Parts: sequence; structure tokens; C-alpha cells
Amino acid sequence: MIEAQGLTMIYGNGHKATDGISFNIHKGEIVGFAGPNGAGKTTVIKMLTGILRPTEGTAVINGFDINKDPLNAKRSFAYIADNPDILIQLTGLEYINFIADMYDIPTEDRAPKIDELAERFDMKDALNTQMRDYSHGMRQKLMVIAALVHNPPAWILDEPMTGLDPTAAFELKKMMREHAKVGNSVLFSTHVLEVAEQLCDRIIIINKGRIIEQGTLDYLRLEYPDRTLEEIFVELTGKSE
Repeated sequence: MIEAQGLTMIYGNGHKATDGISFNIHKGEIVGFAGPNGAGKTTVIKMLTGILRPTEGTAVINGFDINKDPLNAKRSFAYIADNPDILIQLTGLEYINFIADMYDIPTEDRAPKIDELAERFDMKDALNTQMRDYSHGMRQKLMVIAALVHNPPAWILDEPMTGLDPTAAFELKKMMREHAKVGNSVLFSTHVLEVAEQLCDRIIIINKGRIIEQGTLDYLRLEYPDRTLEEIFVELTGKSE
């Protein structure tokens, strides 16, 4: 459902942020994307979602090339950015409706979904408040609600737990499992390895713009016996998050 083939990004100053990143995420999978700060995780996610055009390589979401057929590709995934400080002059509900309008979701379909998500994230009483008055965690929850309101098959999430309180983080992890269980796919970047260990079917570890290891937790434990995921990560990358 999510395919990256040879994704390379070279910026104008000659810096190669990523070098030939390739992976596939299949139906029913939750895949964690881990790496040190500056490893290239967000750059890869921005190429997958069409925010950045790769210097080389392709990204395909549910059969749609993100650069050749961007509208159909973007309709088939939810994206949560690593920065929730977007259009904060709007109320929460105005922002959600703005996103729903872009996906042409009929009012009668969006209302129950907004209500369900706001209930799950304890945001119902805040939807008519401007986001400038939200805490960071509330803005993050609002971004999650807006991204998921059109219920697409693929989720691409960049550090989605950052700023969430424990209850909201638990709810999002529960939703990720529910989403994958019915045959959808989830890719999320994280620096919290305990979360990756709890959730993921596979983990991709990136460092200095390249994938240095990937596989199931069982595979990693066989390859690196008697070590935690955190210890494996530090050994492979040479530093801790």
C-alpha cells in the first residue's frame, strides 16, 4: 500500500539528505520508522506525501504515484505532520471542516466521524475555541482528528505521539491497531522505541539518509540476541535519540 523506491533527496547546497531509500508497507501492517535526529525520517515522509519532490526515486500510495497522480494518491492517505502549529487562527471545528472540504466529505458523513474522534480524544468541548488558545497537546490531537476524518486506507504519521498526554497516546495507538486489523497500513516515525516495540509489525531503522536495518522484532532479536530494541538502535546508529 505504501511503496518507496530509491528515494534520494539532494538539496540545493549539495547536501544528500537521503540516499536510495526503498521499502514496502503491506496491507494490515504497522511499520515504525526510527532513526537519530537528522537521519532523514521527515524528509522521507515528505517525499512520500508529495510535500517534497525527490531528486531520484518514486513513491506510490495505494497504486498511485505521488508525483504523477498526486490527487488520487493524496486522497488515499492521512498525513500527520511533526508540527501542529498550523492555521491556529481557526477554531478546531473550522480547521477540521476545512480539511473535510478538501476531501469533498459530505456534511452528513463528516459530522458523526468528527463527533466520534472528538469524543475519543476528549476534544468535544474545545472544538469551538481558536487553536491559538490550545496547548501543544490539544493542537496535536486536533491534527490527528482532522487527518483521520476522511478515513483513508493508509496512514503516514510523523512523530504522532509528540505532545499527547498518556490517555490520548493510548487512544491513538489503539486506533492504529484497529486500522491495521481491517487490512489498512500505517507508517509512523518515532524516537520513542518503547512505542515501536509495542505497536510495530516491522521496524525500519535509518541513519545518515540510508536504511541500515529493517525487519520484524523477532528478526531483530535473532540477529541481535540478548539486546533490547533500544540497545540494538544505539549499536546500529552509534548514538541515542
